[in-house]
Amino acid sequence: MATFISVPLKKSSEVDLVKPLSKFVTATYPPGEEQTEYLRAVEELNKLRKSALGRPLDKHESSLEILLRYYDQLCAIEPKFPFPELCLTFTWKDAFDKGSLFGGSVKLALASVGYEKTCVLFNVGALASQIASEQNLDNDEGLKTAAKFYQLASGAFAHIKDTVLSALNREPTMDISPETVGTLSQIMLSQAQEVFVLKATADKMKDAIVAKLANQAADYYGDAFKQCQYKENLPKEVLPVLAAKHCMMQATAELHQSALANQKKKFGEEIARLQHATELVKTAASRYDEYVNVKDLSDKINRALTAAKKDNDFIYHDRVPEVKDLEHIGKASLVKATAVQTPLSQKFSDLFEKMVPMAVQQSVSAANSRKADTVNRLIGSMREATNLCNGVLASLNLPAALEDLSGDAVPQSILEKSRAVVQQGGLQSIEQLIKDLPELLQRNREILDESLKMLDDEETTDNELRAKFNQRWNRTPSGDLYKPLRAEGNNFRSVLDKAVQADQVVKERYTTHCEMIALLCKPENELSAAIPSANPAKTLQGSEVVNVLRAQLAQLDEVKREREVLEGEVKSVTFDMTTKFLTALAQDGAINEEALTASELETRYGSHTQRAQQNLRRQEELLSQIQVSHQEFSALKQSNSEANNREEVLKKLASAHDSYIEISSNIKEGTKFYNDLTEILLKFQNKCSDIVFARKTERDELLKYVIHRALLHSTSHHTICRLMSSNDKPQAKPQPSTNPPPVAPPTGPSQAQGPPYPSYQGYPGYYQMPVAYNPYAYGQFNMPYMPYQAQGQAGYPGGPPAQQTYPYPQQPPQQQPYYPQQ
Repeated sequence: MATFISVPLKKSSEVDLVKPLSKFVTATYPPGEEQTEYLRAVEELNKLRKSALGRPLDKHESSLEILLRYYDQLCAIEPKFPFPELCLTFTWKDAFDKGSLFGGSVKLALASVGYEKTCVLFNVGALASQIASEQNLDNDEGLKTAAKFYQLASGAFAHIKDTVLSALNREPTMDISPETVGTLSQIMLSQAQEVFVLKATADKMKDAIVAKLANQAADYYGDAFKQCQYKENLPKEVLPVLAAKHCMMQATAELHQSALANQKKKFGEEIARLQHATELVKTAASRYDEYVNVKDLSDKINRALTAAKKDNDFIYHDRVPEVKDLEHIGKASLVKATAVQTPLSQKFSDLFEKMVPMAVQQSVSAANSRKADTVNRLIGSMREATNLCNGVLASLNLPAALEDLSGDAVPQSILEKSRAVVQQGGLQSIEQLIKDLPELLQRNREILDESLKMLDDEETTDNELRAKFNQRWNRTPSGDLYKPLRAEGNNFRSVLDKAVQADQVVKERYTTHCEMIALLCKPENELSAAIPSANPAKTLQGSEVVNVLRAQLAQLDEVKREREVLEGEVKSVTFDMTTKFLTALAQDGAINEEALTASELETRYGSHTQRAQQNLRRQEELLSQIQVSHQEFSALKQSNSEANNREEVLKKLASAHDSYIEISSNIKEGTKFYNDLTEILLKFQNKCSDIVFARKTERDELLKYVIHRALLHSTSHHTICRLMSSNDKPQAKPQPSTNPPPVAPPTGPSQAQGPPYPSYQGYPGYYQMPVAYNPYAYGQFNMPYMPYQAQGQAGYPGGPPAQQTYPYPQQPPQQQPYYPQQ
């Protein structure tokens, strides 16, 4: 009677986990102890997979323990690695497909860790069923073990039934389809119930209990038989075994119920039930004799029937009722599919325990971006105030006007500005940097164009094959798969376009001031000769208005020094949101990054913001006072054309110095922007190269499958030849651009493991965009660039956002002062 069904294991192709996972670790975590620990964990994970899937497994609990540990580890690392980004493809064969004359067995390759988890869990259920089938059911320990593992197998298959479609995002192979695993789950549950029937019989439990257990087992087997009737992919012996078990369990139930009828002096019912049991056993023996052995059960029923008839004929003479008139036997279930709750292994230890989930990493990246934006706005507002202050003073020729009371010597402030320009390289340094900008721009455009061209070429081929094979070309269209990548590429192009506009603004500003900057670069004697002389104004020395102006300028310098100190304090603030995000994820299952970050930023920068606002208000008051004092000062000075010309030149020299500093900073910022963007575009190109190579590999696999199906079903040799002629030769993986990055050479693209993804989720937050190149933004603070995100989230802010609350103005025009003249 003890014939039990076990499920064969799925077989997987070898996969190198080390290369793609290590590449992510080295790209995400800086060199150090943490990176070393994760790289070591990657090696251990690869060894664990080989132990679980790379060798034949014994039908023993130790082998099952390895599978459970690998499944638990997959569940643990799934939220911690961007698997859709890693070009890591898992290939599995159908467990029930034995291949054919014309080709190998059916297999499916997907770049989905959910697919890997599903197949590993299938093997958990399969191996559990094999271990259960190997148990000795003649002793109590064997019965308990068999029941436990059949219920574990049932739970594993049931879990796959509920999750496989969402995990794969496409049609699975037949063995892991919801219909097949649902049937397997029911079979395993039926067998677990049968084991409890055997145990109840061995423990000599009451006949009423055994009858109910057996009747429930028969019911379970009946349900499994109905589900299995149209499953052509399952082994041929499954259906007859289920039918036989249904009859045998029902016969067992009738046997024990007949004993209960005998105890109640219902001898006619006893005979009717035994006769029905005999018919059931005969049916099983005549139809399914090669699959099950019913001799022991048949002999037991026949002996009981012979004895019951003899007693009834000679003693009781009780009427034997029809089977249809008999009372239905009750049911009692002692089995339940074991729920899949990780960790399944009691010995599981997460190799990547310290690595935070991707949701936390993304939230930290977004929080850092918000922090940088806050710091940028705060420091930018203060630097804007400094530029405004310098512009107003330059328009008033201060402090040079107070130093130039003699009317012939070069003011000390102008000499200091001249030395500062010369020390920074003068015109030559700016001209060289401006000359390099177009080359840097062109290099980035070429990398971006080559990346998108790879996507275009592969998508064209995919569309041609889809048009040729129609419904047989049943993979995700390249156009849908590449949407996130194309959106990312368009954002890069938008960033480059805005950078070009910024380049033009810088060049125009340089053209405007280059003549005066060149004058500042000359020696002192030439600079003095170039500045017009004026009549002396020594009578103003020591006057009250001069003293007031000097006092006000001293206060203004103090305000500017306070801002410099405040800027240093703002830049030195550091905090890490990882712990708070981990706590929120553990408590709520989600992270409200915006609210948590906003609260933390207010705590950290609230006082600095208030001090900055007070500083700006103090400067505004001082500038207003200085403008009033300067009007009085100008009225006292001797007014003539020579003095006006001299003052105008001094104003232009002061303004040229400020413009030189700003232009130099802008161009250096732009150069750094292009160099940083080159690194990022090379990574983007590697992503495109990897996914295109993987898609070509998938295309070749699918073409082989289409041809294989055609060989099986087509009767036209011409059709087969036409299909084979469309199979393009495999193409080499596209190589990344040979343009070298300016700082370090790019790493080579990660090798694709096979066909790619049912969907592409993007790779948010794991390399930062360079600072958006804006000649009006301050360029000293490293403002991270927002990564590409899904629709509805913030994207790349190429340049200052439209809703920016504190714009960064150009140098104020001299003929239109910021503050009204009184």
